[in-house]
Amino acid sequence: MTAVGFEDYVATRSVALQRFAYLVTRNAEDARDLVQDALLGLYPHWSRVSAAGNVDAYVKRSIVNAGISRWRRTGREQVSDELRAVTPDHAAGVTDAELAWQLCASLPPLQRAAVALRFYDDLEYADIAAILGCPEATARSHVHRALTRLRTRLIEDETDD
Repeated sequence: MTAVGFEDYVATRSVALQRFAYLVTRNAEDARDLVQDALLGLYPHWSRVSAAGNVDAYVKRSIVNAGISRWRRTGREQVSDELRAVTPDHAAGVTDAELAWQLCASLPPLQRAAVALRFYDDLEYADIAAILGCPEATARSHVHRALTRLRTRLIEDETDD
C-alpha cells in the first residue's frame, strides 16, 4: 500500500486508537502522544505491516509497549485530572462507571491493557497475546489476575461501607 493507504488508516482509526491508548494510560495527553509516536513508527514500515495483515495489532502493541516503558521510566503513573476529580465518597453516589474506572485505574499497565483488549476491544486471548507480545497463556493470566484484583478491591470497598 502507498502513503494514501496510510493516510486513510490514520483518518479512520486514529480516534479509536486514542480511546484505546487512553484506557491504557488513563491520561488524555499521554494517549495522544503514544498514538502519535506509534503512527510515526508505523509509517516507515507501512507497506510491510499492512501487507502482513493486522495493522491495529501492530499499532496497539506499540502503544502498550510505549506506555509500559513510560511507566517504568517514571516509576509511577500520572493520575489524570478526571481521576483527581472523582471523590471516593460513596455516600455521594459514585456511579458504576466511575467506580469501574477507579478499580481499573488500580491495575498495573499490562493488566489494564489486557483487560481493555479483552473487554473493550472484545479480542480473543490469542489476539491479545499477539498485541502484548507474550504467549496466549500469559495473556490469559494477565486478564485472570486483573479480574481477581478487581473483584478483591470491589469486595473490600463493599465491606468498608
